Amino acid sequence: MDEQRIDRRTFLQRGGKAAGFAAVAVAGGFLIREKERHPFLVSEDKPLVRDLGIPGVDKKLVSVRGEDPTRMVAAALDAFGGIGTFVAAGDFVVVKPNVGWDRRPEQAANTNPDVVAEVVRQCVAAGASRVLVTDVTCNDASRCFNRSGVAAAARDAGAEVQLAEEARFREINIGGAMLGRQLVYDAYLDADKFINIPIAKHHSLTQATLGMKNLYGILGGNRSRLHQDIHNSLADLANFLRPTLVIMDAYRILLRNGPQGGSLADVEDRKTLLACTDPVAMDAYAGEIFFGLTREDMKWVELAESRGLGTADYATLQFEERSV
Repeated sequence: MDEQRIDRRTFLQRGGKAAGFAAVAVAGGFLIREKERHPFLVSEDKPLVRDLGIPGVDKKLVSVRGEDPTRMVAAALDAFGGIGTFVAAGDFVVVKPNVGWDRRPEQAANTNPDVVAEVVRQCVAAGASRVLVTDVTCNDASRCFNRSGVAAAARDAGAEVQLAEEARFREINIGGAMLGRQLVYDAYLDADKFINIPIAKHHSLTQATLGMKNLYGILGGNRSRLHQDIHNSLADLANFLRPTLVIMDAYRILLRNGPQGGSLADVEDRKTLLACTDPVAMDAYAGEIFFGLTREDMKWVELAESRGLGTADYATLQFEERSV
């Protein structure tokens, strides 16, 4: 389908259709639990912003439907001109799925491992010098990465898989309305490119956990206190770490009892994948299409838009729909 600008009603109609190691340090060194760590580092008082977006790339939202997550990722990237639009030879790329929970792929609490693997393969093919897959998990990290299938899939695709360790966090001044100094995992401070790969699922506080909520997994320390003002916390994180690309896994979505889930009765196959260069538009669209949320429901979206991080009026973006 040709790129086009469409009105909100048509956009929603189309989107509605789309919605209708524990194996440590094995040979090859892909699952890394390094013992050498740098000490905690404290930034200067000036707040840090890591904007890893690509200047001049079209503001576009792509929706792909299909049976094979691997082909869906490839089709989504092709709509942007290929992975080379985002990743250059020699880049250090951090790929962040949601791997927060000790759950199997079919329980839809974590990002689909096939989606993660194909993103890694694409980055390796583009000549990235290093592709790192990591997340700060809620349950035990080894169990989360192994049971989710993400560790094996990412490793086999050519990535390093890193389980977060305390000594790798650095104290950074985020300078947000809610978040000041925070412990941030060092990979996000060193990366040349950052690809955010959340899964669309229900959340008990925000009604949905989408792209910006996935950024919780860059932080160490006690994250539960962020829930005291979750909408400002999400906007603060989105301002601090601005992704190169957001790829939303909606192959299976968790409709109830999120974010951890557990029952297959709460899971629905949508066989959809979204890709967007605007993290605000991505959350606004996914929240509405998959969970029926309005802008008023998603206060973090409005806050992020008010800070100039993107647009909640996703119908102003170029929209492309593909089936594979």
